[in-house]
Amino acid sequence: MTAFMITLRLVHILLGVFWAGTIFFLVIFLEPSVRAAGPEGARVMRGLQQRKFLNVMPVVAAFTILSGIALYWRMSAGFTSAWMSAPVGISMTVGGVASLLAFAVGVFVMRRASLRAAGLGPTLQQSPEGTERDALMVEIQALRTRARRSARVVAVLLAIAVAAMAVGRYL
Repeated sequence: MTAFMITLRLVHILLGVFWAGTIFFLVIFLEPSVRAAGPEGARVMRGLQQRKFLNVMPVVAAFTILSGIALYWRMSAGFTSAWMSAPVGISMTVGGVASLLAFAVGVFVMRRASLRAAGLGPTLQQSPEGTERDALMVEIQALRTRARRSARVVAVLLAIAVAAMAVGRYL
């Protein structure tokens, strides 16, 4: 194995572990704890936003996917159908597709809903009691629910990707 392939595998695996592990932690521990904390939980989410969490994670995911595509290209000898139809190829393809879907759901559903809900927070704080404030609260709650559900979808897709790639080499 060349130094390039070793580096590529290290980048892919380390970033993939970070991406999947962070999403698993978020879904299993952080989000339920933040929700249970009520209004105080919003401070934690603001802290994550200030640390650019919603900007860092798509970059980590993108580099994981790009390094994965490069590995897939090399392992498949240029996307040859013989390799791709073999058990190892099928497993890696399933993992790759699951990762791509996780990225799409994470960026276009989870991230958007989270950013929109966070953006409405200051407006909610400044709005007087009444129907406008109630409507904002309903919208924010719907966005949080959408973000939570999509995060669970991302976690399931990443679990599939991790499992498929972990065992694919041995099929």
